[in-house]
Amino acid sequence: MTIALITGANRGIGLEMAKQLVAAGTKVFATCRLPEQASALNDLATQNSSLVTVIQLDVINDMSVHAAAQAVAAETDHIDVLINNAGVNFRDNFEEFNSDEFLLSLNANGVGAMRVVRQFIDLLRKADSAKVVNISSQLGSITAQRPNFGSYAYNSSKAVMNMITRHLSFDLEKDGIITISMHPGWVQTDMGGPNAAVTPPNSAAGILKVTAGLTAEDNGKFYIYNGEIHPW
Repeated sequence: MTIALITGANRGIGLEMAKQLVAAGTKVFATCRLPEQASALNDLATQNSSLVTVIQLDVINDMSVHAAAQAVAAETDHIDVLINNAGVNFRDNFEEFNSDEFLLSLNANGVGAMRVVRQFIDLLRKADSAKVVNISSQLGSITAQRPNFGSYAYNSSKAVMNMITRHLSFDLEKDGIITISMHPGWVQTDMGGPNAAVTPPNSAAGILKVTAGLTAEDNGKFYIYNGEIHPW
């Protein structure tokens, strides 16, 4: 049985990926910051008690991530797929720049992914060809930047995540771990808004299809949910 861990699994793309993985028979450790408020996720776990375990995990809190890793390690000896999906989005511009929000974005979207990988690395190393998928964004691409394209805080934090992906791809290659960044599309979520072009089910299905097909040759790449390569 494939075993996956998803951060930020309480809503949007994270929740949809959890649903689709469970439907395919995958064991899912679904994490979020406030499990007691994650009604849809808890419903999924109740309906699929043998396949879904809800775990408290706050990506900006070292102790929370460590405790989550211990909780997961008590139930499994490995993780096949780790999806770093949790994140925040502050919509700032030059005039509205807020250093606290900028730093929080870097912490949650960039450093948070690194925290999670560091704490779960032992479980990843025990899998055969484990995969780490960092849910990034086209907004984190230096090449794709243009005027009025996203925000200082969010775009910078996703660029940080992309650099972390590249470094992890070098450092974890010896362990047979494949690490990629993933642009999920502009998705109709709380973060993407109702006018976005892609539905959560379509985005999730694309992400999971790309993830399932990853090989060693894909290590360190930046993918789009439809299987195309995104420019860095």
